[in-house]
Amino acid sequence: MADTRVETYRGATFISADSHVTEPIELYAERVDTEFRERAPRIEDRDGWRTLFAEGLDPRKLMSSDQLMTAVVGGYDVESRQRDQARDGVSAEVIFPTFALQACFASPDPKLQIQLCRAYNGWSTDVFAGIANLIAVGAVPMLDIDDGIAEAQHLAASGCRALMLPAKVIGRPYNDPEYDRFWAVAEELGLPLTFHSGTGYEPRIVRGPGGAVVNYIMGAQLDGPMVMLCLAAGGALDRFPGLRIVTVETGASWLGWIMTQADSIYVDHAMYARPKLSMLPSELIRRQCSATFMYDPVAVLTRHVTGTDTLMWGNDYPHPEGTWPESQHRCADQFDGISDADLQAIASGNAARVFGFDLGQSDPTGRDAGPR
Repeated sequence: MADTRVETYRGATFISADSHVTEPIELYAERVDTEFRERAPRIEDRDGWRTLFAEGLDPRKLMSSDQLMTAVVGGYDVESRQRDQARDGVSAEVIFPTFALQACFASPDPKLQIQLCRAYNGWSTDVFAGIANLIAVGAVPMLDIDDGIAEAQHLAASGCRALMLPAKVIGRPYNDPEYDRFWAVAEELGLPLTFHSGTGYEPRIVRGPGGAVVNYIMGAQLDGPMVMLCLAAGGALDRFPGLRIVTVETGASWLGWIMTQADSIYVDHAMYARPKLSMLPSELIRRQCSATFMYDPVAVLTRHVTGTDTLMWGNDYPHPEGTWPESQHRCADQFDGISDADLQAIASGNAARVFGFDLGQSDPTGRDAGPR
């Protein structure tokens, strides 16, 4: 493969903690049991639009026929995507699905959820297993906690290096003590738990003027605070100190706000706060949580409140709201003036620590950036 690497901003190493693969929609019908095939997600042409249909979601327009001609596929040919990432100065990446983000977790039927997650996990393992500088997260359904435990254990045994849980679970927020048996298994497995924004529910909560902006911020991005606060204030992080939590594509401007306010409320309303924690909520978050962002200069400016260990960068390749292929230019803007140590921590060091990449072997055009 030709060397397509670029000069990175200030010579830093960049790991994308938020990348995507556009998986073939056909895999779901092909890999689920026969009785579920008619319920598998599908894409159809409707009124000049490629439209996703999935149980539990309203039909979702993906792109028009004209846009399809110029779309970046972000596919599953490993060498092609590594060339694309090298062009952006990215040495390694954590890979999330595209259609599965919503389609695997939206149905209220736990039997369908586990079928769809297993279908995606089997496919992604076939494509990405054994490639050291690529980590494909495994999808774990949580409607049935026992199914989630079994799938997490199966993924770990298969060599998966990170798990993806829905940001929301129908009828059971993550402060529910019923999850403790899952957290115990996850802590034992030692794999980071990721929560991608907009997963587990229909994310288009507002229709009409301004809906795209409102939904992205008040729906998807605020999934991050909900997950972290449920786990921190709810006591799971205290009971299971080995858990490592990453909210993905949530931005991080809100992080300093929830850390300071959660501490203040926990102290000022101590007579109501349950459970009693061994440390402040912000200390639990700082110890065990991270949030990823693409371009979030406010998060960078407030790192003195949150600490740099809580921040991870990602380019969201190949999605249009991401920074690919202009990441080095965008990062030069948002990281201007910060120390080399902070830059390296946010750009790659924190992702390497949590996900197990080896920064000493981070050739963006090779396959040798393996787990430590």
